[in-house]
Amino acid sequence: MAESLNPYVTDTAVDDAYANDFIESVDSLPTYRPTIGCVIPAYNEEESIGAVLASLLAQSRVPDVIHVVINNTTDKTVFEAAKFAGPHMIERDGIEQFTEVYVHDIGKNKDKKVGALNYGFQLVEGCDFFLGVDGDTTAATDAVEQLGAEIMSDSRIGGISAIFSIDDTQMKGMSAFLVTGQRAQFAAFNMQNMLRGRNMAVLGGQFSIFSMQALRQAMVENHQTTPWVKDSEVEDSLLSLQIKSAGYLTKISAQARADVGGMTTMRGLDAQQVKWNFGAIELMWPGQRGDTKGQPLHPNLRLRWVENFSMLVNVVTRLMFIVLLFFSLSIHAFVFSPIWLIPTVVAIFLNLRTAMSMKNRNSRDIFFAILFVPAELYMWIRIGHFVRAWSKFLSRKQVDNWAAQAKAEKGRGNAYLAPLLVVAIIFAIMVVIWFMLPIVVQSTLLWIGWPALGVITVLQTLGMFGKLARRHRGYKV
Repeated sequence: MAESLNPYVTDTAVDDAYANDFIESVDSLPTYRPTIGCVIPAYNEEESIGAVLASLLAQSRVPDVIHVVINNTTDKTVFEAAKFAGPHMIERDGIEQFTEVYVHDIGKNKDKKVGALNYGFQLVEGCDFFLGVDGDTTAATDAVEQLGAEIMSDSRIGGISAIFSIDDTQMKGMSAFLVTGQRAQFAAFNMQNMLRGRNMAVLGGQFSIFSMQALRQAMVENHQTTPWVKDSEVEDSLLSLQIKSAGYLTKISAQARADVGGMTTMRGLDAQQVKWNFGAIELMWPGQRGDTKGQPLHPNLRLRWVENFSMLVNVVTRLMFIVLLFFSLSIHAFVFSPIWLIPTVVAIFLNLRTAMSMKNRNSRDIFFAILFVPAELYMWIRIGHFVRAWSKFLSRKQVDNWAAQAKAEKGRGNAYLAPLLVVAIIFAIMVVIWFMLPIVVQSTLLWIGWPALGVITVLQTLGMFGKLARRHRGYKV
């Protein structure tokens, strides 16, 4: 067969070779890698900042730049952070990654953590994503990679929070008890968000990634020059609310995990929890600070209302039981019924299920749940935080809860004892009044009080049983 003389007809093998070479050349071109800028606001983190930076440099996907923004510090945080300053070339699975650590000491900063975050935001504004990390938070080695993959998988996501817990391996005594309680508290909160379609009401500043586009849109819609503002003492909750209002999703990661710094003293835990609760109440109530608009039914605040109502029920049932039990015993009218053990049994199983849902659970978590008494004592501590937060809010007194927390962490102040003192005084007054009442009135009050408590307890137990029966869908917190 004669060879074709048409210059436009080429040999098939030549075409295939050319096509393969072209495809290979395209595949060899570098793909765009979205950039992640990490900001670490640090205040007196001398003991932990080194571990935090080491954790970030050990990531399978390191941030493209890391800025440590130190503010108002009185310890050696600057010197500890400076040990990591400079460029770092890191090899992971044969692939080289580059990052650089910058340390900024901005000195006195009246806006505290908010000011440090906004300072850092300006430094990484050219990146695609903002990774906020607290100065006492360490993460699993794949945490940044997981967060980055999740937020890049859906342009609707404005921010994703890691799954938080607390490392309790070095804890002993009272510190171990308090941290175990916090681990259980975090686990229950995380699972609650997991089962709500992984929708996270609060993108915790401890270890969360944000879309820069979402942050800018939240700033525009709220007429702000910075993402974080002082209109709330829970700056991460307010920003999460604004991102959600801007039309973005706020999520909790399915895989990324981080250990945050736990509170190891009653003073520190009280100050932290009161600040969190107080800030949440301010967001729920309109116009408390600055020009924060009231959005009580905002999706990110509905869970807050549920949490506060649940705590109120816990307060009522426990106080009613103690008062009615004491009054009944005082006139020899108490008759024990095994039916009152049902709520306790359901609570133990619910606490145990929460402990079993923890990925890094240990024997301390299990015993905390099944022994019931530790979990019940921690609930009473939480009730004290709840009462103190609402008391502060209802008093309308302007307070600096950031300063109160800093003071408590230094071992100063006894405000955490206030709920115990108030309850003791109220109980003493009730006892005096009780013994002044005629026996007929006493019997009538008990006749009304016990059934009322029974109804509330039945409803509360049904709620716990509903949580116990709900499938966890394979999630681990």
